[in-house]
Amino acid sequence: MPRTTFESELEGLQNDILRMGTLVEQAIHDAVKSLADRDPNLAEKVVKEDDVADDLQMEIENKCLALLALQQPIARDLRTIGTAMKIVTDLERMADHAVDIAKVTIRIHDQPLIKPLIDIPRMAEITKSMVRSALTAYVSRDVALARKLAAQDHEVDHLYNQVFRELLVYMMEDPRTISQATHLLFVASHLERIGDHATNLGEWIVYAVTGSREDLNR
Repeated sequence: MPRTTFESELEGLQNDILRMGTLVEQAIHDAVKSLADRDPNLAEKVVKEDDVADDLQMEIENKCLALLALQQPIARDLRTIGTAMKIVTDLERMADHAVDIAKVTIRIHDQPLIKPLIDIPRMAEITKSMVRSALTAYVSRDVALARKLAAQDHEVDHLYNQVFRELLVYMMEDPRTISQATHLLFVASHLERIGDHATNLGEWIVYAVTGSREDLNR
């Protein structure tokens, strides 16, 4: 494969990853919005559209494997392709967590919320921002921006702990809230995991650029 063709293939790979990242960001937004609005139709949309992300993951992975087989890249090019495969795995898992949030909406949409949703939407906003920043860092090969994801992940963890403590009080004071509070805890947990996967993206971007593995969650 000529070098110009190879570079064109890498650019196409990058565009596919950006498209998948955009899908994931939208899924997070729609899943939490469906919960806040108690909108089962929007939640069902998130569940159905997960197939698009799954198909895109497989398509990207197949392209990566073809490039590895045909081009036999070394050094930076090899890291670029390997990183792409890791990134789409984390993106796919984020999409799965968004689906799990949407499924909570489907289960409890006919119930009045036991409390206003404040910290959960905040968690969603931060995780969406993390995905966006990770994609920007990936395209621009911006190591500094990739490393900043760790600070945002700490914010998500802090909010998760806040949600956990608050819902625990609700459950202790009124056992009738236990079922819904547990579902809301699951939602917060899924968002916390999305934050972890977004941080993973940062680690892979640092590796792609520098060749060094860093633990951004230290």
